[in-house]
Amino acid sequence: MERDVNSVRLVLRIGGSVVASPINAGLINEYVDLLKALHRNGHALAAVVGGGVLAREFISAAKDMGLAEEAQDEVAISVSRLFAQVFLAKLGKSGCATVPVTIEQAMEHLQRGKVVVMGGLRPGMTTDAVAAMVAERMKAGLYVKGTDQEGVYDKDPRKCADAVKLDHMTFKDLSRVLAESKHKAGIHQVLDPEAVKLLERGKVKVVVVNGSRPENVLLAVEGKKVGTLIE
Repeated sequence: MERDVNSVRLVLRIGGSVVASPINAGLINEYVDLLKALHRNGHALAAVVGGGVLAREFISAAKDMGLAEEAQDEVAISVSRLFAQVFLAKLGKSGCATVPVTIEQAMEHLQRGKVVVMGGLRPGMTTDAVAAMVAERMKAGLYVKGTDQEGVYDKDPRKCADAVKLDHMTFKDLSRVLAESKHKAGIHQVLDPEAVKLLERGKVKVVVVNGSRPENVLLAVEGKKVGTLIE
């Protein structure tokens, strides 16, 4: 495929809190249309979808059953892959035929010019980290995270009424505002610690936006001011 001069290598991380809490078929359709449009414009892109509330409900059930954290992660991964499967079914020929279950499979599909959509990969790794690994392998210039917030705040806006949204920050700044410093099943914050390390190492520009409005993703791709820029 001949690429537009302004095309970018893009990884889109679609939070489960956006499309899966509860399941929002209309918003999924909007994201599929966005992915198709970006693909037509010559962008090489991969999307990684989270499992949201449904995944956390399965984690809770697995925990109540006395299952180990690895097993809790496994069921959450299965849920995220179900959402990826729905995306791919709607994408049709633009997307990869099946949900990749390894980074290598994702790269093969990208090399064939397909839109990659995937969920989790293995226990101990969040979908944030999966997306960061894909970004590193495909040498992405941009990682856009769609969340249920307007961007990154100096404190949790769900708990603190005086939380202030940050328009621009460094990776070191981000590490200071993260609640968790290591992985655990069902971790729920703007970016997980391992993803931050990978993205900083790869010098990937990150934009965190309100994912309930897919047009925010397009604004980030166009370099417009939206959400929180991390670099």
